[in-house]
Amino acid sequence: MTQTTSAPDHEHGTAPPAGRYDAVVEAAVQQGLLGEGHPVAGFIDTEGVRASVGALHNAFAATPGVLHTFAAKACSLIPVLRLLAGCGMGCEVASPGELRLALEAGFPASRIVLDSPAKTREEIRLALALGVAVNADSLAELRRIDALRNPSTTSVLGLRINPQVGGGAIGPMSTATDTSKFGVALRDPGAREAIVEAFRERPWLTRLHAHVGSQGCPLELIAAGVARSHELAEEINGTLGVRQITSLDIGGGLPVNFADETVRPTYADYVAALTAAAPGLFSGHYALVTEFGRSLLAKNGFIGARVEYTKDAGGRRIVLTHAGAQTATRTVLMPDAWPLRIGAFGPDGVPKGGPVLTQDIAGPCCFAGDVVAYGRELPELAEDDVVVLYDTGAYYFSTPWAYNSLPRPAVYGFRVAGPTGAVTFATVREPQSLDSIAAESGLAHVDALIERDG
Repeated sequence: MTQTTSAPDHEHGTAPPAGRYDAVVEAAVQQGLLGEGHPVAGFIDTEGVRASVGALHNAFAATPGVLHTFAAKACSLIPVLRLLAGCGMGCEVASPGELRLALEAGFPASRIVLDSPAKTREEIRLALALGVAVNADSLAELRRIDALRNPSTTSVLGLRINPQVGGGAIGPMSTATDTSKFGVALRDPGAREAIVEAFRERPWLTRLHAHVGSQGCPLELIAAGVARSHELAEEINGTLGVRQITSLDIGGGLPVNFADETVRPTYADYVAALTAAAPGLFSGHYALVTEFGRSLLAKNGFIGARVEYTKDAGGRRIVLTHAGAQTATRTVLMPDAWPLRIGAFGPDGVPKGGPVLTQDIAGPCCFAGDVVAYGRELPELAEDDVVVLYDTGAYYFSTPWAYNSLPRPAVYGFRVAGPTGAVTFATVREPQSLDSIAAESGLAHVDALIERDG
């Protein structure tokens, strides 16, 4: 069983050891996916992804007319998006790039939702031409859509509100504070009346959207935001005297437990919280859209990285690996908010045992704060060993930071066969080459700034 460490969880106690991916790490080393030539890589559990999608669909099974979309930003890799499309998911996108990825992955335009606080005219024009649903983020954006919209478009059009129900434990992940940049602030003076009037003026505006936040937001806060949205939809329809709003986009944001392997809260917990806060939400009166990301993939992926060196400083052992801020950006920059469990493996990919030692697990980036875990008790690590960063299937290796021009790591999907336990891998993304880094850094224009005589 792999020895892992986690940050203390004061409510639920210390995380237990985890061995879910031991055989996968060993197979990755044996097959050369991790080692001196490939010192860091990301791994996605394809069966785990399918199981998570199944749990989501099961939680909403009693509710008709639900479109579950995957938030592309959580794992913007086309093969992963294709897997999710095959599982019956739609896709939520927030940029022209994400829209392109969703289309390339095979999502029908009718199952794509475009959210962004800064959509350009060209972005809106393309979405309307394709029939992609658009949630306007402001009243100003609605006026822009007025000018761009062709009456023949099949796009479902909505308006995002900020229910202003407050923030969670992680400020940057809370999108329903009084001054959030997202949506129309519902409780600001005159805002509610302006929203009702916006719908009155636009019979084609048929969806209301709200999203409270994600990691650090308790279920009760998320449910309160959704309830505000449902109440507003009822008010608008009642005021207008017609059932103009026919669907509610309730966002995603289910937080992930990073302390151990337990999935909590579950999608069933989420539905129960929504039912308590807004009993009419699941009546079938409104079609529903969800936008989950992290909760579907986080626990279905991990990062493996080679230990390059170890050293001692100030009485503390420091382990220098190839997984740092470039693949675990949030954890490095906000370690208290995004702690990760760490696994220790030998150079053969087999879990390490023996006495534990307090160690800092650091990355390769050239700044002092590039540490993914401080003071963790693990079996003593040495050169050529492997460390594993668990629960990193969303937002980590899929969207790396280009600091120090470090190459993007390879990503592999894996599947563990039934009785034999054989592990098979499929390439999701090749490791980035140095040629690619040079090309992205303007190699084709190397002399562009050199003054020439004559």
